Amino acid sequence: MINQSVIKALGKTRDSFFLYDQTTILDRISRLREDFPGVSFLYSVKANPHPQVLRTIFGAGIGADAASLGEVEMAASLGLGREDIQFSAPGRSDAALEGAWDRAVITADSLYEVRRLADMARRRGEPIDIGLRVNPAFGFDSPDAAPNKFGVDEEQIIAAAPWIRQEPYLRIVGFHIHLKSQERRKEVLLAYYKNCLSVAMELQAVLGCELEFINLGSGIGIPYGTGDTPLDTVGLGRDLTELWGRCKKFFPKARLCLETGRFLVGQSGGYVTRVMDKKVSQGKIFLILNNTLNGFLRPSLARLVEFYAGAEVPVGTEPLFTQSDAFAFLPIPKRGETEVVTLAGNLCTGADVMARDCLLPRMEPGDLVVVTNAGSYAAVLSPMQFSSQVPPEELFLSAEGQVLDWEGRIIDAQS
Repeated sequence: MINQSVIKALGKTRDSFFLYDQTTILDRISRLREDFPGVSFLYSVKANPHPQVLRTIFGAGIGADAASLGEVEMAASLGLGREDIQFSAPGRSDAALEGAWDRAVITADSLYEVRRLADMARRRGEPIDIGLRVNPAFGFDSPDAAPNKFGVDEEQIIAAAPWIRQEPYLRIVGFHIHLKSQERRKEVLLAYYKNCLSVAMELQAVLGCELEFINLGSGIGIPYGTGDTPLDTVGLGRDLTELWGRCKKFFPKARLCLETGRFLVGQSGGYVTRVMDKKVSQGKIFLILNNTLNGFLRPSLARLVEFYAGAEVPVGTEPLFTQSDAFAFLPIPKRGETEVVTLAGNLCTGADVMARDCLLPRMEPGDLVVVTNAGSYAAVLSPMQFSSQVPPEELFLSAEGQVLDWEGRIIDAQS
């Protein structure tokens, strides 16, 4: 957990805030570099676009996985060149494609978009190198493909290959294959990588192109609950290095890319909120917290999923929902006595509940609660306009111990 003394100091004048820890992010970057030699990494900007987080990650040589023109512009403004920004998303406007033209490698998400990009290049009188997102003829951990809003079915690419090859203003230079995030099973990931590289070999031959990158996606997972087993990054890196070594002769100019998912930032952040009130209703203790659902949505959303879905985890709900025990609640100060409490919020909706009937150290109004795993898909997903409350700040603790705001200004922790 981030330094408690810093949290206490910030909490003297703030009722809720996020705090991201640079040291944790840098440690995670070092771990990936060590475990996956020769791999190019991309950071999904949408996970946490705080400028100080981005400066830390891009400054360490990690590229950008951008899902909008705005994210392309963020990455470019922080010094990344076109070759280090991959722009991949469905349903983009002409303005978004034109705006990213010289700033990012655009990965087409449909055959319609391939034609649009070829037409744009023809009108501009300049060829364009693009990537192509592939929906392969297999599932992430099964042999059966599934309908997918992302990418182009492998079979459709093969059928379209004749006209793609004849486009004089268009060249396919990379493939992007991503079927699932938050995976912690090494053998499943390795089998997925093998299948992806096999597809890349086939499609490279069919399209008559020479690949410059292969993006395997595969958002590397982190443990959320106390019983979760961490991903064996040492073993996975070793096996992937051996696999890529065997395949490299088929892709002499290609970089192998992995998306880091929430691995770099997920556990770097804590969400801090204050106990505003304490009450008892029908024998149950309720702690009323500041800015819960509207400050950090995902814990409250997990309670709704539990209510409506029970033990069944809905398919395709990442990053809104990962698992029911994805977050721990750490009181400051921590007292010796415990009690069963429900952590609710100050919004006018019964859905504003972070935790129900959980055993925690006793808390009183004025105390702080730190919610863990708040470094990714946290502030970005939360409906902060709900009820026109004062939104939580997003603060950044540098490796040197300075607290920075969104603009990078050093702030007094007690101001």
